[in-house]
Amino acid sequence: MGNKLKVILILLFVANLFAACATFPKSEVTPQQSNLTVGMIKTKIIKGQTTQEEILKLFGAPNIITKNKNDDEVWNYNRMSFKYVSGSDGFTAIFADGNRAMSTATTESFDLIITFDKDGKVKDYSVISAKF
Repeated sequence: MGNKLKVILILLFVANLFAACATFPKSEVTPQQSNLTVGMIKTKIIKGQTTQEEILKLFGAPNIITKNKNDDEVWNYNRMSFKYVSGSDGFTAIFADGNRAMSTATTESFDLIITFDKDGKVKDYSVISAKF
């Protein structure tokens, strides 16, 4: 084997060793911020007073518009978020000939259901929130 090839192989080995020792930073994907929060709902929605126009300004267009058995208009807002955090343990890579992945995932679901009266004012609303 030539001296140049030996030097290249040694450099590759050393570079690989340093790469294996590196601890990679956590990468995190966070949900987009939204006006659709319990605090905003409780402070801004007043039964019998808040109008459809005000709701549109606060939260935008609903995901679903339906009518219930009383012929009241019902708006449904849904927000789903997924949070994924990952990283690797460089220390394990040296001794176990590979990386040990570390990751967690969380899914959150948030629903706001608003019922309007015949005058287009909030008759009732409910919030359903789940995290898993």
